[in-house]
Amino acid sequence: KPLLRKFKLDMEGLREYLDIIQSLEPLPGASFDGSEPTYVSPDVFVYSVGDEFVILLNEDGLPHLQLSSMLRDGVPSCNEKEKDYVSEKVRSASWLIRSLYQRQRTLYKVVESIVKHQQSFFRDGVTKLAPLILKDIADDIGMHESTVSRITTNKYVATPHGIFELKFFFNSGLELDDGSQVGSESVKALIKKFIAGEDPKSPLSDERLGELLKEQLKVNIARRTVAKYRTALNIPSSSKRKEHF
Repeated sequence: KPLLRKFKLDMEGLREYLDIIQSLEPLPGASFDGSEPTYVSPDVFVYSVGDEFVILLNEDGLPHLQLSSMLRDGVPSCNEKEKDYVSEKVRSASWLIRSLYQRQRTLYKVVESIVKHQQSFFRDGVTKLAPLILKDIADDIGMHESTVSRITTNKYVATPHGIFELKFFFNSGLELDDGSQVGSESVKALIKKFIAGEDPKSPLSDERLGELLKEQLKVNIARRTVAKYRTALNIPSSSKRKEHF
């Protein structure tokens, strides 16, 4: 009513303007994205075995390095300069082997901690993903946050629910009415699920999606927040989805 008075419009005229506004694209470059799909090989596998989860590191791409038995038994007979040279190379090789072992050990500890914190996800899927931050894992395994950040960058894990980047498991939380929290990725997964099951002739508005989320999760979520999550999922607005239909 304030808009009708301010712009001296009738309801039909206002609807025409609203239809134009809803047809606009806030991310005009999105339709020109021509990137090729990226294929990844998981660095870690998590299998469900009974009531437990088993973690296996994928070491197919890692070289199996070891020092020559000749060097382990001592540097061959040679002069001091040659001995120093060989000793330096042995130290460098030993350092590389230890570093690779430490990297794998750290990766295992990080994934083990993620599985512990995200038990609901590994049992039931994305809609049960809990809020989690780097500090939670760092404190759990006794390492610095920067170490956890490095080891989870561009690393992928194969789970019973698909392949995910390790960074995926770190997400902010939304507070529920009972004081507990739900992960933002869980909310995105539910939005995706609701839209996948909608009537194409009458797609769900962001406001209606917010109502559905409140019914299922008992969380009050603003329409603009729903729109932000929907946009992050590269899902167009309800008016665009209806047009495409």
